[in-house]
Amino acid sequence: MNKLGTTLKTVWRIASPYFRSEDKWAGLGLLVIVIAIELGTVAIDVLLNQWRNRFYNALQEHNWNSFVSEVIYFSVVVAIFIVIAVYQLYLNQWLQIRWRNWMTKRYLGEWLSNANHYRMQLAGDVADNPDQRITDDIKMFVEQTLTLGLGLLNSVVTLVSFIVILWSLSAAAPLHLFGHEYNIPGYLVWGALIYAVVGTILTHLIGRPLIGLDFRQQQFEADFRFNLVRVRENSEQIALLHGEAAEREQLTGKFGLIIDNWIGIMKRTKKITAFTASYGQATQIIPYILVAPAYFANKTQLGGMMQAASAFLSVQGALSFFVSAYRQLAQWQSIVMRLDGFEASIAKAKALGAHADVVKLSPAGTDIALDDLLVRLPNGKPLVSADGFSFRNKGRTLVTGPSGSGKSTLFRAIAGIWPFASGSIAIPANATLMMLPQRPYFPIGSLQAAVAYPAAPGVFNTERVAAAVTAVGLPALASRLDEEGHWNGTLSLGEQQRLGVARALLLGPDYLFLDEATASLDEPSEAALYRLIEEKLPATTIISIGHRSTLEAFHQDKAVVEQAGDRFAIRGLKEPAAAS
Repeated sequence: MNKLGTTLKTVWRIASPYFRSEDKWAGLGLLVIVIAIELGTVAIDVLLNQWRNRFYNALQEHNWNSFVSEVIYFSVVVAIFIVIAVYQLYLNQWLQIRWRNWMTKRYLGEWLSNANHYRMQLAGDVADNPDQRITDDIKMFVEQTLTLGLGLLNSVVTLVSFIVILWSLSAAAPLHLFGHEYNIPGYLVWGALIYAVVGTILTHLIGRPLIGLDFRQQQFEADFRFNLVRVRENSEQIALLHGEAAEREQLTGKFGLIIDNWIGIMKRTKKITAFTASYGQATQIIPYILVAPAYFANKTQLGGMMQAASAFLSVQGALSFFVSAYRQLAQWQSIVMRLDGFEASIAKAKALGAHADVVKLSPAGTDIALDDLLVRLPNGKPLVSADGFSFRNKGRTLVTGPSGSGKSTLFRAIAGIWPFASGSIAIPANATLMMLPQRPYFPIGSLQAAVAYPAAPGVFNTERVAAAVTAVGLPALASRLDEEGHWNGTLSLGEQQRLGVARALLLGPDYLFLDEATASLDEPSEAALYRLIEEKLPATTIISIGHRSTLEAFHQDKAVVEQAGDRFAIRGLKEPAAAS
């Protein structure tokens, strides 16, 4: 019960925000209508239960007129049931898509807010495969929450409605055993209750392992799909290294986990199905066994026996909701656990960002100043420090140092996305910063949109984008701006780096950080791009990470990252790098 209470609290926390959102009136309206229709179906079940008494009595009494009347009555009631069943499904699906739409936008917004997605990876938490959680898990959560919630409501209302009928029928058709009559108040109700309780307990004991199995199955499926995507995105490197055999072995191992877990689900499902199928079949005959002695003793008519059997099945079905929905409940609980883990991971990433707020605003036109700054690894180990260091406003600084000394991580801290830092980073107010990594990112789509990213479509006209692409030495691509493609997969790294510079020319940031952003180009091409940046962006502060000595000619200052005890430290050289 403690686990059930915790699960229900989690469900409420995940589900309730939608019904308090800007779409709450549409959502609540649809939910009320769907619930009202569900209650209407129970009312129709009650009418049909009463109809069975009259219909079978008419058959037993050979009453033709009553038979015809009951057939007409049945046709009208069933027609009404079909209409409301159709609209219940339609409105239910409408509610599902609105709810899913809101939850998806909310999760996307929180996941992609303020580099949360990046910090979640750094934290190494349990929220693996966010793509699956935002697609499959949200869809199944909404669908199964409505299905199970309405099913539970139906069971409760059915139980209340039919338990009264079944109690009165117990008095009209008392229990007969071995020629003796026993007046046990509501014996049919007690029979249904005992049968359902026993079935529920046994179902839970047999099916409980399915919860963990379903959770792991979703995890293994998502891991396998993720690794397939990685192979597709890195196909060139795999082919160059002839790594197909290694990838095949790794993927086969991942898929083997799916197979092994699925076999576990099969074995457990076989056991639970064998029990629930036996339970369900026995349910069909038990009410007749209980009422038949009274019928053969002429204590009730055929209609009464059929009505009692129908009411018994309704009460027993309501009480056995847990039995019939156990497989779905197990899957639903695993989905709730995954969404709960995803929300917890986002909250953890937000907390990391809040606790590592080292970026401060300084007056416009001043330098980027690093004071008492310590950048650490995720495990807490010191990596690189800076104290009393500044990048000169509108200057050009080259940052050098051994690989692994924290230069790129220092850039990430300045950008505000690295949470494992303390101290102060003062950045001029309203300044725009742009980071150009060694491997730039281009979204799948038109080349024009990819180069202009993250600017909104239409911010830069085609002529301006074409001019920037031509200026960085890619005139052949300037005529392909409308072409759709996966540019990170089709262009060479050198071409991608040229387009990264073209993006910088378009966006014109106040501060441009180049993290070996031209390392894949030959020295003459690299020099041409730096001259282009100097010409097109004269007011932009340039800060570069690089290892080539030829870069010193394009920078006024030089900063060196060097070993300082248990960490690295950055220090500046007074004289210009080009003159050193």
